[in-house]
Amino acid sequence: MAPTLRGADILARALARAGVRHLFSLSGNHVMPVYDAALEAGLAIVHVRHEGAAVHMADAWGRLTGEPGVALVTGGPGHANAAGALYTALAAESPLVLLSGHAPLAELGRGSFQEMAQAELAAPVTKRSSTAVEPAALGAEVTRALGTARAGRPGPVHLSLPLDVLEARVEEDAVVPAGVAAPAPRALAETDADAVLAALAAARRPFVITGPVMAHARGLEDCARLAAATGAPLVCMESPRGVNDPCLGAFAEVLREADLVALIGKQPDFTLRFAAPPAVHADCRFVVIDPDRAALERALKTLKPAHRVVFSGIADTRAAARALAARARPHAARDWAEAARSAIEFRPPQWAGLASRPGEPLHPVEVGRAVQQVLDRASEPLLISDGGEFGQWAQATVTAPARVINGPAGSIGSALPFALAARLARPAATVVAMLGDGTAGFHLAEFDTAVRAGLPFVAVVGNDACWNAEHQIQLKAYGRGRAHGCELLPARYDQAAAALGAHGEHVSRAADLPDALERAIASGRPACVNVTIDRVPAPVVTRGAGQRGGVEH
Repeated sequence: MAPTLRGADILARALARAGVRHLFSLSGNHVMPVYDAALEAGLAIVHVRHEGAAVHMADAWGRLTGEPGVALVTGGPGHANAAGALYTALAAESPLVLLSGHAPLAELGRGSFQEMAQAELAAPVTKRSSTAVEPAALGAEVTRALGTARAGRPGPVHLSLPLDVLEARVEEDAVVPAGVAAPAPRALAETDADAVLAALAAARRPFVITGPVMAHARGLEDCARLAAATGAPLVCMESPRGVNDPCLGAFAEVLREADLVALIGKQPDFTLRFAAPPAVHADCRFVVIDPDRAALERALKTLKPAHRVVFSGIADTRAAARALAARARPHAARDWAEAARSAIEFRPPQWAGLASRPGEPLHPVEVGRAVQQVLDRASEPLLISDGGEFGQWAQATVTAPARVINGPAGSIGSALPFALAARLARPAATVVAMLGDGTAGFHLAEFDTAVRAGLPFVAVVGNDACWNAEHQIQLKAYGRGRAHGCELLPARYDQAAAALGAHGEHVSRAADLPDALERAIASGRPACVNVTIDRVPAPVVTRGAGQRGGVEH
């Protein structure tokens, strides 16, 4: 008799051949054959406490390695729990594959256990969403999914795995070849690159703006090479705060002065105020390069009238950046580049002297100052930032060569899963996650995962006992007397983390924070440093008048 393989074995072997090392997963009935097949295939399973956390971990893995992370969840409610996290990855242009168990094909339409239209549910938040039907083709399908996740504008891909497809046996010689998981990037033609570079050279105040994919893996190195080669100032936008991203300092002020903006893999969307005045000067011209034709057409509609666009073309973002850098000559407007750099690096000098009084909660700037000292001493620092107002203070006050943030989706709750995946992707890194107390509540149980998996990191929770982003909206829009529904308890997240096996620290005085952070790192365990902070709005950095402490209110 010819040897046979289960569909699950074909799937697992294809994942291993494609270089996948870890599956971020929560177990369930429909995926047990994959768990079994993973043993022979050498796939390690990181078993989480919530399906959404598995997707967030795959997301962070994709951003930090450039290779798609793979999440494996069960069908029905497991798939539904995972689907919400896909939007964060989609907006952040993060490559991942979600594999979801599924009711058997033979039982569909008859009320099968956990039967659900899973592919349809995931379709709006993925690049491609489908359901496997042929056991012999499972290897080819998952290889295709990995390639689709990486190609063009990277993003999440979903494949549902019916139980009977996973359990069916196929003769080895009938298995469909898996193919190659890495399609060649679409390059920018030399003539097109020269046209873009000519437009940059003709401008007096050019700006290059890239999308979030350039903040992943080695994308920042490509950004640095492009900026050096052209001499034009460059920013990578990956925050829902857009032009008012405090990480970019007073960027909004200099953007208004630009006479040409080259959008490389960056849409003129809400983050750029749709490229309309006053965010961008009415006479500003644009270059638009995008990997996706539909996205390019949408951008061109946004940028009407047509004379505003001096060049448009289709190319993968990183490939376009490399092509431009290879053929560029430095721009002559050095004064403009220096002015832009100075604005982006600007932080209000008042921040250096901000300090809480005895008995008062810490200002977020004090927390950022202490965390920066920790990261400055680390040989391989890595920052995770998530949350509303505290997350913005973290990004404004703390820098690291590598970071993962919640991204343009504006979602929260991903910090702890991000930190676990970061520690797994970069085992030598000092990983510090800064997150608000609202965010902490989403996936606090993942401290259990971190302890079981032996993944030490430090979570710094800014605790103002409030959904402060929404609270600040209420104060501004409706007044203090109508602010409600945003209160939280001043909970001891450090104690909750300790109950899950982590190291816990509680800090209510600024003087105690540096030592608490050092103890957390020295513990060699997952750690939670719970810091009582003041309930202040996120910064909008400006160098103009009408401000308090360099923060617009």
